Amino acid sequence: MHSKNTDEMKNIITGIVFAILIVACATEKEGNMVVQGKIEGLKKGTLYLQKMKDTVLISVDSVAILGDNTFRLADNIDAPELFFLTFEGSNAKERILFFGEEGLITINDKIEKFGLNPEISGSKNQDVLDKFNKINRRFVNQRLDFIQKDFEAKKSGDEAVMKKLDADYNKLTRRRVLFVANYAISNADFEAAPYIGLTELYNASTKMLDTVNNSFSEKIKNSVYGKRFNAYVTNLKKSESVAKQ
Repeated sequence: MHSKNTDEMKNIITGIVFAILIVACATEKEGNMVVQGKIEGLKKGTLYLQKMKDTVLISVDSVAILGDNTFRLADNIDAPELFFLTFEGSNAKERILFFGEEGLITINDKIEKFGLNPEISGSKNQDVLDKFNKINRRFVNQRLDFIQKDFEAKKSGDEAVMKKLDADYNKLTRRRVLFVANYAISNADFEAAPYIGLTELYNASTKMLDTVNNSFSEKIKNSVYGKRFNAYVTNLKKSESVAKQ
């Protein structure tokens, strides 16, 4: 009799545990930002929604893919910031970097070229970043052309060509800095603007950096990247001030 009761109790406990597991697996994380989409060719694996916190990359949500290549992830965010969509086992170059913000964001990609050319929609800051990257790619290609021509000129020992290439390259660098600064100012109402300033204005003058920083509204200045950009400019000005003394 005792053995029968024990078996019944075990069955009840097992049933409760199994029910809890079913509920836990079926429950999707809720948040004011939802990221969904499809990764063509993905049959099995885990997708992680990640972001930087105190210089450490952390996972805020994940989903196991078992035969269905669609996914849904979520997080609660206070303001737009950069997120990563990472496939289990992928390296840093295979992550999808995107600007997360409140609302629904759709990301579609292919597993064989994961992260190279994803389709991202639903984020206004991502649109700002995409337009910047499209134009900036031209400068990158021109820079690669200069490197190739400079290599060939040095190989042939053509001093005149090297001198002209050096002058032209400096002009290209100045044009790019001016473009980046103007682009950031033109999009000063978006959190992507100070992020672009932080990552792309590394060779700009302090005066230009100050101009860009002053173009941001209080909302953008108080954003994650607005604060970092302001700190960068402030520290740079202090360093230059000390150097002059």
